[in-house]
Amino acid sequence: MVVHHLSKVNSVLNTFIKEIRDKKIQKDSMRFRRNIERIGEILSYELSKELSYSEEKIFTVLGEKNLNVIHNDLVICSILRAGLPLHQGILNYFDTAENAFISAYRNHTINETNFDVKIEYFATPALEEKTLIIADPMLATGKSMVTVYEAIKKYGVPKKIHIVSVIGSEFGVKHIRKYFPKNTELWIADIDSTLNEKGYIVPGLGDAGDLSYGSKL
Repeated sequence: MVVHHLSKVNSVLNTFIKEIRDKKIQKDSMRFRRNIERIGEILSYELSKELSYSEEKIFTVLGEKNLNVIHNDLVICSILRAGLPLHQGILNYFDTAENAFISAYRNHTINETNFDVKIEYFATPALEEKTLIIADPMLATGKSMVTVYEAIKKYGVPKKIHIVSVIGSEFGVKHIRKYFPKNTELWIADIDSTLNEKGYIVPGLGDAGDLSYGSKL
């Protein structure tokens, strides 16, 4: 797996990362969602450099011009509900892409430390030979991402997978390497070194779904 850790290079991206992490600023849920969306746009721009292109002739009112444009069948799949603002950021740049949505949540059967991942909903177009972009803002343990991938495989084998995430842990990145195809590419804004005993990223930013849409029961 190729890992693109974008915050290693100084850019305006770091401003948005700072704001989604800052516990004072992130209280503004609309601003939090918009920052996640903007991070999705930046990640999409970088990802676009690895897509396939073909030359097209365009005609202006004054003449014609040959231009290389994206030539990929893209499907964006976001993990509900936290993935929705990130999904929108990606869709802002790949506006002709098809869309898929999947629910995945932690199911604590014994205690807060031990959990499995449940999937209850998946809506998708055909995935066979498509370029699949999986969007999830938080890559903590990696269990959700792997469970989602196992569910997705039942609906066709994409020719290429890109994972787009905002904050991840070193453990989560290492974990998904074991299960995804070797040519998978991970596009991630920032990576933290630590997980706590509950499997949450430290320092991370908290629950991205709650920060975007409010706390849940």
